[in-house]
Amino acid sequence: MTDSSTPARTAVVLGGSHSGMLAARALADVADRVVVVERDALPAAPGPRKGLPQARHAHMLWSGGARALEDLLPGTTGALREAGANRRPVTTDMVALGTRGWFRRWPESHHVILAGRDLLDATVRARVLADERIEVVERAEAVGLTGTEAAVTGVRIRPHDGPERTLGADLVVDASGRGSQAAHWLTALGLPPAERREVDTGLAYASRLYLAPAAARDGFPVVNVQPDRRDGGPGRAGFLLPIEEGRWIVTLCGTRGGRPSQENDDFVRFAREDLRHPLIGDLLEQAEPLTDVSFTRSTVNRRHFYERMPAWPENFAVLGDALAAFNPVYGHGLAVAAQSALLLRDTVRRHGWAAPGLSRRIQRAASRPVGAAWDLAIGQDVFYPGATEQGPTLRDRLVTAYVDRLMYTATGNGRIARRVTDVTSLERGAGVLLTPSVVAAALVGPLKPPLSGPPLTAAERKAAGLES
Repeated sequence: MTDSSTPARTAVVLGGSHSGMLAARALADVADRVVVVERDALPAAPGPRKGLPQARHAHMLWSGGARALEDLLPGTTGALREAGANRRPVTTDMVALGTRGWFRRWPESHHVILAGRDLLDATVRARVLADERIEVVERAEAVGLTGTEAAVTGVRIRPHDGPERTLGADLVVDASGRGSQAAHWLTALGLPPAERREVDTGLAYASRLYLAPAAARDGFPVVNVQPDRRDGGPGRAGFLLPIEEGRWIVTLCGTRGGRPSQENDDFVRFAREDLRHPLIGDLLEQAEPLTDVSFTRSTVNRRHFYERMPAWPENFAVLGDALAAFNPVYGHGLAVAAQSALLLRDTVRRHGWAAPGLSRRIQRAASRPVGAAWDLAIGQDVFYPGATEQGPTLRDRLVTAYVDRLMYTATGNGRIARRVTDVTSLERGAGVLLTPSVVAAALVGPLKPPLSGPPLTAAERKAAGLES
């Protein structure tokens, strides 16, 4: 806190979802007052809300994001575990069919936290809002920034029950998600349009919640069937995540020409017949559906390159899906949001509140985890027909060819599998894949022969009802 002779430092965060709550927590360590502006009424307990339809689909928090979350909110992963969330070691408790074959279940390198999105958000939200420095303005819409092209001074909001008003702020952070209007607000202040790239595979998602067979409700692995883009057809994928209360959340997806149906009766059929392997469908035959199918097409990869703008206003930053939204199949959005919030806090600490150029430094720092997840997402998506107007670039082709070789090597080389998961878990940068020893291993290829089928143990197959 400041003394009576120093003006209070106020930050405003737009958006009260995962990114916004973690940004608010990050700023509470460096500001005196943090105001979160949220369009929805936030539930007091785990539950759905209108502004977060993607909560009905599968989510995972990679260990790179879990570590950032713990730094911001110590004890949160423990609280999630106590509430029923699962921790699964990578790749020990993963049964995954990649582009080049089944991955072996190597000793633990990293981990994922698995929970329904409602439980995850409620757990984080409760811990964030326990801080008396953080307050929420619910059911209010942000409609524009105040200030000039040189510096933002606040944000205009429209509450549900009153006239439009202005919240003054020393720092405004837009974490309002895919629907962010930051690009328009910045041009309204007189700034040039930011560079933007979209990669849209036309992917559609269908998800359903199941009650696992009784014997498979404790310790069952993640199951993931990935597409093989080399076959030239639509990309179809599916993943099964064991979450709280003995449930499985299952998401099936497909690009243009291969989308899953919205119909309940077609869900298992798609999993058995349209994916590259019927394992997920076979597992669902033994489970009890708990919900109808939830369906969405909001899966475009979209990135605003705000860090490249020739000019950037003081006192404004953009994080989370408002900065870059990824195809959800790769599961990196939650981790990137946590890492970006941590970088927000650390950048302000390092350079000082209101230091000249602070907002640009924040934006450049946030681009690091965003860039890592972006490259992982578009490395596959850019090759599907119609994903981009120009098609894949030369860089896209070279990177993807090398990654494909690494993935093939990882099916039979535990050391390379660990290096790959270093990157996919967002714990280390892609540079670890370019060391001489890794390049040499990729040239050699896998050291073990390919697996002939999914590496489920006999006990797991019996627990899931696949064997008597």
